Amino acid sequence: MGVHMGVLNDKAAIVTGAGRGIGKGHALTLGAAGAAVVVNDVDIDEAAAVVKEIDRAGGRAVASSADIATREGAKQLVAQCVAEFGSIDIDVNNAGISRDRSFLKMTDDEFTDVWRVHVMGTFWCAQESAIHMRDSGRGGSIVNTVSAAQMGNFGQTNYAAAKGAIASMTFTWALELARYGIRVNAVSPAATTRLSQTFKGPDGKPVDMPFLDPALNGPMVVFLSSDGGNYITGQVFGTGADRVALMEHPKYGATMRKEGGWSLEDLQAEFKPNLGDKLEPIGIQKKPYPFYDGIHAPEKD
Repeated sequence: MGVHMGVLNDKAAIVTGAGRGIGKGHALTLGAAGAAVVVNDVDIDEAAAVVKEIDRAGGRAVASSADIATREGAKQLVAQCVAEFGSIDIDVNNAGISRDRSFLKMTDDEFTDVWRVHVMGTFWCAQESAIHMRDSGRGGSIVNTVSAAQMGNFGQTNYAAAKGAIASMTFTWALELARYGIRVNAVSPAATTRLSQTFKGPDGKPVDMPFLDPALNGPMVVFLSSDGGNYITGQVFGTGADRVALMEHPKYGATMRKEGGWSLEDLQAEFKPNLGDKLEPIGIQKKPYPFYDGIHAPEKD
């Protein structure tokens, strides 16, 4: 797998959504680097197949079908890791679902199902893991999963919101958990998976994507969780294919200042010449800002 045996030799990891795709790649790469792995997936047969693969390659792994979209499932998953392997050192929150629908048609269930798996599942697994990591005194590594969809993606209100929330949680946890030797980062993986098949362009039509090997995301997860990566926290990385990209955190950019604050008249006079040509492009495609001609309701016949 291109990973040096042994950098994670005395460490135990959980990977959620690891039955196929990106999570499977993470689990195999962690196993090849010496970590003992709990392979978690709602499809226990897929999880068991990954465990067999890790075993055959000389690693150690067990399967879990705990439902991480519940507090109880997250607790069970972490407890299984501690019971089987004596500790939990690495928590990779990868599990996800998509329920794509345009915003005006999206149902409450389509929103909350995605939110519960991605955001609450990540929150529950990370919190249960971090409590064990703190109490053990060993520290640890939490790796969350985000997506370029948080920049805006047609038909993905639920998924974009969830991924933006996970990025913000990553930054917050990194600040809070550093004192316990726990670092928290996120990967934004590129890969051809069942989830990526739903990607749509700015026109809302499916886009043909080249094949990207899901396993190419695993080495960065190993690096972030190894002692060699112990100085890295609160970061989001674009991984997979041929790149590792450092994502810039949201930050305030071009700014106008006026003593005493801005009146409506001031804004009407000053906004366009100062900030008007700096409006941010929207969405994954990052085209130049497209709305300078104004946004108008369709004319009635």
